[in-house]
Amino acid sequence: MSHGPRSGLAAVSSALLAMSRHLEVRDVLKTIVASARELLDAQYAALGVPDDHGGFAQFVVDGVSDAQWKAIGPLPRRHGILAAMLDDAAPQRLADVRRDPRFEGWPSAHPDLVDFLGLPIRDGDEVLGALFLANKNCPKPDGACGFTEDDEELLGILAQHAAIALTNARLYERSRELTIAEERSRLAHELHDAVSQKLFSLRLTAQAAARLVDRDPARAKGELQQVAELAAEAADELRAAVVELRPAALDEDGLVATLRTQVQVLDRAHSARVTFTGHGVRALPAAQEEAVLRVAQEALHNALRHSGGTHVDVTLERRGNGAVLRVGDDGGGFDPHTVRRAGRHLGLVSMRDRASGVGGRLTVESAPGKGTTIEMEVPGG
Repeated sequence: MSHGPRSGLAAVSSALLAMSRHLEVRDVLKTIVASARELLDAQYAALGVPDDHGGFAQFVVDGVSDAQWKAIGPLPRRHGILAAMLDDAAPQRLADVRRDPRFEGWPSAHPDLVDFLGLPIRDGDEVLGALFLANKNCPKPDGACGFTEDDEELLGILAQHAAIALTNARLYERSRELTIAEERSRLAHELHDAVSQKLFSLRLTAQAAARLVDRDPARAKGELQQVAELAAEAADELRAAVVELRPAALDEDGLVATLRTQVQVLDRAHSARVTFTGHGVRALPAAQEEAVLRVAQEALHNALRHSGGTHVDVTLERRGNGAVLRVGDDGGGFDPHTVRRAGRHLGLVSMRDRASGVGGRLTVESAPGKGTTIEMEVPGG
């Protein structure tokens, strides 16, 4: 397949429009890889985003079946031509990748690659990843690379859009972290202003009472009454600051309606299908409702950002006087017992803390290729 200037431009335009319909970065990367393979008529295409440990945080392929991909085994390490693209930040166009001195082989189930075209994905001087193709579907003169300079230029356009998608994803994550940090800072400031003066007065009054206990019991009793009043005021100030953090929608609409609304918003914003079902849940104490909402938000964020699934389902069911929340996805899953830092990476520690903080419990069911289900059970009032 070959593209003239007009047909090539139209094909690129269609690919870019398809990318613009996705908000999730992995969906954008999948579209870029599939578009690259189709536009340049290659058998295989892939895109890798490196991690900080010599491997890849994300690795998207097109042209390899699920069965083939499973047989190939773990994600590749950064070596050979992949390392050259990431470390040297230079395009690689080879007639036969197997004859390159940097070639270090591949697993036995890996498809046989011959001609190769790879480009770094760059943001200024920083290399964010690598985009590459192999085995162009066209007759090749002996010793000549099947990929051309025009192919390299076209792949460069797609690499630029991959850079935009990865940069936007970074900015989103940094913005989210900044928002959390700002909220924590605001709360700390408000707690300090609202409570610290009361606690300072409380301490001084308690010290005065202690000095007067033996010498002037009547005055000591008055000071202790003041201690009780100051403690009550400090508790009121603290309660007001904490209540302010409770989402207003919970008080106005209740837990079921709040969850349903948030799920509907996420369903519109993401390419994955997000659904919600509620079954006869009574109103719960305020602390339980907020804990359930926060765990649901964290579990949804994980499923939509990290699982790679096409469907996320949220259910809230009555159990006795309490309730059970489940957030399940059909994504890649993981082994909770062997994946390093999985608990921290997926926020499982904070979710468990929220559950136990209201007398509930949180369980995780997951396995590679089997999706993930987060379940939280809370008692009633």
